[in-house]
Amino acid sequence: MSESLSIAAPELVLALGAMTLLMIGVFRGTRSFVGLSWGAVVIYVIAGLSLLGDASSAFAFGGLYVADDYSAFLKVLIFVAAAACTVTAIPYLRRARSDKFEYPVIIMLAALGMSMMVSAADFLALYVGLELQSLAAYVLAAFHRNEARSSEAGLKYFVLGALASGILLYGISLVYGFTGTTSFTILAPLMSAEPSIGLIFGLVFIFAGLAFKISAVPFHMWTPDVYQGAPTPVSMFFASAPKAAAMGLLVRVAMEAFGGLADQWHQIIAFAAVASMILGAVGAIGQSSIKRLLAYSSINNIGFALIGLAASTPEGVSAVLFYMAVYLAMTIGSFLVVLSLRDTAGRPIDDIAGLAGLSRTRPGLAAALAIFMFSLAGIPPLLGFFPKFSVFLAAVEAEMYVLAVIGVVTSVVGAYYYLRVVKLAYFDEPTGEILPQESNVNGTVLAVAAIFCSPIGLLLIGPIGRAADQAALAMLSF
Repeated sequence: MSESLSIAAPELVLALGAMTLLMIGVFRGTRSFVGLSWGAVVIYVIAGLSLLGDASSAFAFGGLYVADDYSAFLKVLIFVAAAACTVTAIPYLRRARSDKFEYPVIIMLAALGMSMMVSAADFLALYVGLELQSLAAYVLAAFHRNEARSSEAGLKYFVLGALASGILLYGISLVYGFTGTTSFTILAPLMSAEPSIGLIFGLVFIFAGLAFKISAVPFHMWTPDVYQGAPTPVSMFFASAPKAAAMGLLVRVAMEAFGGLADQWHQIIAFAAVASMILGAVGAIGQSSIKRLLAYSSINNIGFALIGLAASTPEGVSAVLFYMAVYLAMTIGSFLVVLSLRDTAGRPIDDIAGLAGLSRTRPGLAAALAIFMFSLAGIPPLLGFFPKFSVFLAAVEAEMYVLAVIGVVTSVVGAYYYLRVVKLAYFDEPTGEILPQESNVNGTVLAVAAIFCSPIGLLLIGPIGRAADQAALAMLSF
C-alpha cells in the first residue's frame, strides 16, 4: 500500500490539500476565499513537483492506476489550467458576491478526478475519476445559485451528464460481460481476436459516453447553454482542464484497451471529428454571445484534435497531446479577455457587439484578443497553426486524405468568425467605455498566455513536441 501511495503522490497531495482547504474554509468562512485560492495554487505546484521521479511506467492499487510520462504530461496541463482558473476567478466572484470558500475546493476535487482519469488503467478507476470530476462540475455550473441562468446550466449539465454516465457504465458492463475483465492490460491482447457483437456494442457505448465529456458531436448539445449560463471563470475551466483530461482518457482507452479494434473504432472517431469540425465552424457564425461563440470554437477544436486519434498512430497521439497543450493556452487566454470586459456600471459584457472599437479604448486587451483569435484560426506564424498542421500531417501519413481535406476546409470556414471578432475590435466604432483591468494577476496571466500563443511561443514548439512524443511512446508501449 505504501508503494502505491508513493506512485499516486499527485492524487494524494490533491486529496489531502482539498480536505485541508475545506476545513480551513469551514472555520474561517467567506473571508478565507482569497487565501484558500492562493493556497490551492501552492498545492497544485506541490502536486506537479511530485510528478518528478522515475520516468518508467509504474502500476499501483492492483493494476487500477498507472503512472507514466503520458499521464504526467496531461497532469501538468490539468494542474496549470486549474491553478489559472482558480486565481483569475477571484475578482469576478468577489464582484458577483459569490466569493465562497468552496470554489477553490471544488476546483481541486475536480482536478483530483481528472488526475485519476488520465492515470486509469482499469474501467473501474476510469469511472470513479470521471464521476468525481463530473460531480464537481455540476456544482460549479450552478455556482451562482441565485441566478436563473446558472441554475439552469447546472441542471442541464447534470441531467445530460447523468445520461452520459449511464451510457458509459452500460458499455463498461457489456465489455466486462463479454471479456470477463475491466483491466486495460488484460483487455489489450483479447482484442486481437475476432470481436463479438456484444463487445462492439460495449465499445460504441463507451465511446459515446466519453464523447459527451469532450463535447464531440453528436453529444455536444449541452456545451453552448452551459458555457453561457455558468459563471465565466467556470466556463473557462470547463473549456480547458476537463477537455484535456477527457481527451487524454479517450486516447488511452482507444489505443490501450481497444488498440486491436482500431478498424472498428476509428470510423466512430472519424465521424465525430468531421461532425464536430463542421458544426463547430458553422454553428459559431450566427452567435451574438461571446461565450457561446467560444463554446462552438471548443467543439470545433475538439474535432481537429480527434483527427490525430483517428489516425491511430504514434504520430497521431503525439499530435493530440501537442494540440491540447496549445489549445489550453488559447482557450484560457480567450476567456480571460471575456473576464476583462466590463461596462461603466461594472457589469460583464457578453455581447460580441460590445467588442466594437476595443483597440481604441483598451489597445492592450485588443492586441491579446487578436493574438488568440488568429491563433485559434490557425494562422501562421502564431502558435495555433502548428498543432493543426501536426494533426493534418498525422492524417495524411495514415492515408486519411479525405479527413485532412475536410479539416483544412472547416478551418478556413471557422476563420471567418475569428476574423469577425478582430474586425469588430479594430475597425468598428466604440459603442461604450470598457473599464480597465481590475486585477494585476489576471493581467499577468493574460499577458503570459498571449506571449505563449504569439510568434515568441515558437521557441517552445521543440520542448513541447518532444515531451508529447515521449508521452505518446510511453503510453503505446503499455
